[in-house]
Amino acid sequence: MTTNLLAPGLADPPHDAQRLFRGVLEAFSHPGRIIELRDPPAGPGTLSPAAVAFLLTLADRETPLWLDAGLDKPDVRDFLRFHAGAPLVPARGAATFAVILSSSGDPFAGFAIGTDTYPDRAATLVIEVPSLEGGPACTWRGPGIDGEARVAIEGLGADFWPAWAANHALFPCGVDLVFAAGSRLVALPRSVAVEA
Repeated sequence: MTTNLLAPGLADPPHDAQRLFRGVLEAFSHPGRIIELRDPPAGPGTLSPAAVAFLLTLADRETPLWLDAGLDKPDVRDFLRFHAGAPLVPARGAATFAVILSSSGDPFAGFAIGTDTYPDRAATLVIEVPSLEGGPACTWRGPGIDGEARVAIEGLGADFWPAWAANHALFPCGVDLVFAAGSRLVALPRSVAVEA
């Protein structure tokens, strides 16, 4: 690894991590609400600043990370190993966090969904999308949502929402999602039902 070629991480790690963590926490506290992260790090390659902020805030040496083939590049791997310390794993089932392109096939297949006894052992997937607006509108209902939220994420395949319904039906097991586009993100916990 050549650290002089790495993209910069957090300029002021303790304060930036706290600030960005508050944004991620707000997203999970209010599913369906688009959160604009203030001054997220740019990161390497095609990773969005929102995905980079999420990973640099939550990933560490104890959270194995899986990268989609379209993102699994030397500059991305070196950046995440150096700045987050997260071990990169080749198998989806071993990952605590994963970063996936919206154009990938079945995004949920093979990831840990937790157990009835330990539902917290499920993976969280960060899905890179072109935009958090402008796609087909759907309705989200569940904890943290006042009534319902109308969400229109761009770039998801036709079978995405049926696959989400199957994931939601596993509750309290199942994966959690974060959609990332540019410096914005929106969270979709497994407890939230989606009507496409």
